[in-house]
This record gives sequence, structure tokens and C-alpha cells, in this order.
Amino acid sequence: MRIGRRTMLAGLPLLAAYPATLKAAGLKGGTLRVAILGDINNFDPQKFTQANFALIKNLYDSLIEYSPDGTPIPSLAAGWTIAPDNMSVSVVLREGVVFASGNALDAAAVAATLKKAADPAKGQQVYATMSIVRDWTVDGPRGIRLNFKNRVPDRQITDLLQFISVIDPAGIDTVETKPAGSGPFVLAERALGQRVRMTANPRYWRDRQPVVTEVVLTVFGDNDSASAALESGAVDIVYGGGARAAIRLRNAGFQLIQGPGPLVQVFRINATRGPFRNAKFRQAFNFMMDRAAILRVGYAGVGEVTALPWAPSSPAADRSYDKTYAFNLDRAKALLAESGLSPAEMSAWKLLVNGGDQDSLAISQLVQGTLAKVGINIQLDLKQDSELVDAMLGGKFDALFGGVGNVQKFPTRIGTNSIYRTSGNAILGEPNPFPSYVAAMERVNTTFGSGDDIRAAYDNLNKVLADTSFGIATNTYDIGLLVASPKVGGITPDIDNMLVARTIGFTG
Repeated sequence: MRIGRRTMLAGLPLLAAYPATLKAAGLKGGTLRVAILGDINNFDPQKFTQANFALIKNLYDSLIEYSPDGTPIPSLAAGWTIAPDNMSVSVVLREGVVFASGNALDAAAVAATLKKAADPAKGQQVYATMSIVRDWTVDGPRGIRLNFKNRVPDRQITDLLQFISVIDPAGIDTVETKPAGSGPFVLAERALGQRVRMTANPRYWRDRQPVVTEVVLTVFGDNDSASAALESGAVDIVYGGGARAAIRLRNAGFQLIQGPGPLVQVFRINATRGPFRNAKFRQAFNFMMDRAAILRVGYAGVGEVTALPWAPSSPAADRSYDKTYAFNLDRAKALLAESGLSPAEMSAWKLLVNGGDQDSLAISQLVQGTLAKVGINIQLDLKQDSELVDAMLGGKFDALFGGVGNVQKFPTRIGTNSIYRTSGNAILGEPNPFPSYVAAMERVNTTFGSGDDIRAAYDNLNKVLADTSFGIATNTYDIGLLVASPKVGGITPDIDNMLVARTIGFTG
């Protein structure tokens, strides 16, 4: 394997990438009891949905992992080399790893996983990410090369490797109902709608992991009952709860851990309707969003304000935009004047709101009041359930607030979100009305390596996002908040905010 600028080897200190795991030697084992707020979907790691985030990293291992700051580090892949032309990546697997079944985790197993991921009927949420792969070649028991359809940037390649959890070929056809991984735990019991119990995998390859001998995930119907269980000592962790309950528990002495992979709240604008066809009118919203107030009202202050749709760990993040586009009604008024629209025209739209979500309603009412201060008087259009989904996905709205994901990895991954799609955009239509945005995304996709060129591509994309203003970011918020007893230690932040139980133990 060629060793060069873009080769990663297993000699890197894995523990150094995860500071929390350094404490593992001093932690005690036992049964870790975790409250979750909804039942799991199934055991397929390619069913990459929030419902399964408590399971994936505990039953499976991925080819590589990311540290909390987004640095790629070895996992099942002992090393990898990106070809000089960025048309392929060669992976060398770690020696001696076996699945929970005892079968060898080799290149043939990775190939079987890739075949499933590349199948539109079986690939689940990984299928779209696999679209860059043309084919693959197995090179002995430990080597495999992924060949791409076109040149692919480095970060997009490592995103793919991090996304792939390897499945035992012997269990690949039944993986939805029976896990088939190499992870730190194995399934011991599932009581539908009640609990999932996992026990330590005796064949696990990481030294001194897992720390605990058993993990029990108990399904709670609501945040209040899960919080009460933590306070009474019936559980050790609440995973995936709401921000308000998390803040209250933190103030009561419990640990609150926020992961590096949040969603971003975005004011989504349908630029094909009403006054939003006017660019100056849209741009004014950059300054009419009181981001600090939105974060406080909607998420109890848990998160960060941001004027760009990126998590802090994204390579495209640029915090200078937070200052440039800070809440400023005078600048907003100037842009509204430049728009040439009358007060009546500026008020001729409605804000679509999820009527079943009190936080969304509170945010929308706050913004409604702010707009009134500059003479924009709008109504809230409250919808729920299928009516809301139909309006959102079909572009039958003027504007709405909604979270976007994939904002901590390669920047063009944001295109998986409806408002940011460069093609097939049901809201903005075809062709995309913002060719500068389409070109900026393509520039990021076709700029390789690192340094000034890639930074310039990210800077250009950020400038275009601000100029087009069809999406106004306001704040980050967490989907995988973790609140833990003071007796719990060794918690590892995960870039996707999934639960990583292998490093967790008890301090006393």
C-alpha cells in the first residue's frame, strides 16, 4: 500500500482520538440502563434513522470513525489510501477481527456489505451515499479497492467509509430482524415496544472494551417519565431526550453531553412564491432572525446560533457569518426598502407551522412578532400530520422552519435535504432557479485535496448561500442529547450523535 500524503494507518493512537476512553481503565463494569424515547426500527445498520441510533454503534463497527472534530481515524480499516487521481480508495482491513458469529471479517464480507448498500431496494439510507461508487475489487483477504464513477474529494471518500458498517454475509438476508455485526455487544433480548438487552461480545477486538457487561435499552413513552426514571435511579442514562428536560436535569446535578453532530434549524423559503421571488426581500431575513432568542425559546439555549447551515465540525463552517448577519432590524429595513415592495406585498404570505409541536409554534410566534416591528404582518398557517408533510414535501408553502441534517460532514451532503437539493427539488422546481448555487455545489464536489483551493470553494458556497437566501440558518440543536448519572463515566461523543456504549462504565 502506497504511503503518502493521504494514507492513514492503524498505527495512529486510537485512544488519543477519543479522550473519554482514556478513563476506561479506571471505570467499573456492570449493567448500563439506558432510557430511550421510542422503540428501535430494526437491526439493519443501513437503516440509518434516528430510531436506530441507540443500536448501530453497539452492534456494528464501521470501516473508519471520525473524532469529534471530524478527523478520520482507523476502525475496521487498519488503513486506507486515496489514489492520486481521486478515482479510487484502497482499504486494508485490521487483522484478526471476527463477527459475533465467529466468522472472519474479511474483504469478502466488506464486498457483500457494499453490494447490499448499492442495491436501491436494500441499501436503505446508505444507497444515496454509495452513488459515487462504480464498483470494487477484492485484493486478498484484507484488501479491497472502491472505484468511483468520477473524481471524488477526500472528505466525501472518508464520509463513505465512515458510513459503512460491515455486516456478516451469513446474516445479511435476515439482518432486519437479527443483528449480524462485529460490534462490542450482541443482542440478548428484544421485547417489542419495551426494551432491548445487549450483552458484551466476548470476541470483540478493541482492548478493554466494552467496559460494562450488559446494556439495557428501555422504551419510555415520554420525556417526563424517562427523566423521572433517571432521578429515581431506575436508569443511568436518558438518550435522545428534549432540551428543556435536559437543562432541568443538568441543574439538578446530572451530566449533560451534547454531541458534535447536531441538526441546524433553517427558515426555509419558497423562492417561487409571492414576495419571496424578490432577492432583496429574502436577504432581509438574514437580519430579521433574532437567533439568540430563537435558540432560547425553542431549545432552552441548548445549541449554538449560526447564520450558515453547518455544524461547528463541518469543514465549511465559518463563524464570521454569525457576526456579519447578526440580528439588525435597521439593516433589514434598508434591504426591504431596496426591494421596492409595498407593505401589503411584503405581508402577502403565510408562515407554515407544525401545529402539533409547541417549540415550533413558539419560534414562529416569536418571528411573527419581530416581523411586525418592520411592518410585515403575517398569519401563521398551522397544519399537522399528513397535511403538514404534504405541504412541506410538495412545496405548498411560502416559508417554514425545519431542521436539516448531514451538516457536519462533506458540505454537499446538505443536498440530501429538500430545500437544498440541486436537482429534483420539489420546492424550488426544475431547473433550479439559483444556478449560482448549483455551480457552487459542483465546485465543492470537483475541488480536490486540501488547502487554499478547497477553502476557496467552501467560501464561495457560503457567499452564494447568503446571497441567494432561500434558506436562513438560525441555530444548531441536538437530536442525541445524553443526560447521565454522576456515577457514569467514559462517555464518547459521536459525530452522528449515536450512542457509543463500549467506552462507558461506572466511577463507583
